[in-house]
Amino acid sequence: MTHLKPGDKAPYFKGVDQNGNEISLDDFKGKKLILYFYPKDNTPGCTAEARNLTENYNLLLEKGFAVVGVSPDTLESHKKFAEKYNIPFPLIADPEKEIIKKYGVWGLKKNYGREYEGVFRTTFVIDEEGNIMEVFKKVKTKEHAKQILEKLEK
Repeated sequence: MTHLKPGDKAPYFKGVDQNGNEISLDDFKGKKLILYFYPKDNTPGCTAEARNLTENYNLLLEKGFAVVGVSPDTLESHKKFAEKYNIPFPLIADPEKEIIKKYGVWGLKKNYGREYEGVFRTTFVIDEEGNIMEVFKKVKTKEHAKQILEKLEK
């Protein structure tokens, strides 16, 4: 699980999205960023989360948020996933897990008694100055946008 907490400086990242665009933390200076990490394209939970953020994308933009997803999938996988579900925001491919490890969301997981290494589904909300405002470790995939907005409006 991540060592990062609200108030910490967000680790710098740079990667390439599904359209071949280079995306970095610097691109979001002066904006709030929802940076979400997910295990794998086209799996039930990850699809539900991406679709929820897509369905609420205009609302998130109105509230001043940019959205970026990160997983260890390839550019090709991200491109197909984004096209299939009309995902309007960047999905960074991180097969080397550089960004994933910087944010502390890679580690030993357990599922049905089986242990394996993988991505902990985690979302970081980063403010206009690059500081972490909130960390979501228990993501509600089907209502993640609502979960984020409700927490930040308190």
